[in-house]
Amino acid sequence: MVNLWGLYFRAFCAVKKGRRAMSAADSGGAQVKSAVRTVELLEYFAGRPGMHSLAAVQEAVGYPKSSLYMLLRTLVELGWVETDATGTRYGIGVRALLVGTSYIDGDEVVAAARPTLDRLSDDTTETIHLARLDGTNVVYLATRQSQHYLRPFTRVGRRLPAHSTSLGKALLATHSDEQVRKMLPETMASLTEHTITDREKLIEELHMIREQGYAVDREENTLGLRCFGIAIPYRTPARDAISCSVPVARLTPGHEQMIKDALFDARDRLTLATRRL
Repeated sequence: MVNLWGLYFRAFCAVKKGRRAMSAADSGGAQVKSAVRTVELLEYFAGRPGMHSLAAVQEAVGYPKSSLYMLLRTLVELGWVETDATGTRYGIGVRALLVGTSYIDGDEVVAAARPTLDRLSDDTTETIHLARLDGTNVVYLATRQSQHYLRPFTRVGRRLPAHSTSLGKALLATHSDEQVRKMLPETMASLTEHTITDREKLIEELHMIREQGYAVDREENTLGLRCFGIAIPYRTPARDAISCSVPVARLTPGHEQMIKDALFDARDRLTLATRRL
C-alpha cells in the first residue's frame, strides 16, 4: 500500500507550533490542547508503522494513561487509528491514507510536474523522484520506476534526511550557510559509511553544488546507489527538487552525463510550468 499519510501529518506542523504558542487563558485553550495531542499522536503512528501497545504509546508521548486511552478510542471510532482483534494495540488508520492522497492529488506542483517526470523517466530509463523539503528531511511526492530489472524502490510519502540525499542537498544549497547551520546539528546521522555527518563538511559541498547546479548522493543513503538531484527554482529558497537514481553497477561516464543533461532540461521545463504557482 502506498505510504502517503506521512505527508498529511507533516502539514500539521505549523498548526501545532502555533497552537503551542497560544496561552492557556485563550477561550479555546482546552480545544487547542486536545488538537495538539491528536496531531502529536497521529505523527507518532506516522513515524512508526505497525501496531503498538498502550504502554508503548504512553511512554513515547507522555500523556496521562486515562486521557490517552480516551483519545485513542475516539480516533479508532473515527477511523484515524486502528486496533487489533484484542483491542490493546494501535496503529494508523485508513482515514490518514485518504487525506494523504488528497494532499498529493491537490498539489499544483505535482500536477504540473507529471509530464516532465514522465519525459525524464523515458529519457533516462532510470528511477525519477520529485520531493519536498520538510524541515531537515525530504518527503517524496512522486516517483517513476526504472525500466531496468535492477532498480531502487522508494515509495511516495517516504521521508529521508536531507543531508544524505541528492534531493535534500540540492535544496539545502538554496539556503545560506547560516540558515543551514541553524537547520542542522553539528553532527548528523550516518545512514551508510559514505554519509556526510559533519555539518561544516556538508556546507563545503553545498558551495560546490551551488556552482555546478546539481547535487550528488554517492552511496550516502543506500549502498550501491548513486543519485543526482537538482532544485526547482520556482521559489527562493527552493522547496522542491527532482532526482534520478541509478545503481553504481550500471553507471558509466556517458550515462552519467546524459542524466545530468536530462535533469537540467527537466528543471528548465518545470521552472516554466511552475512560474505562476
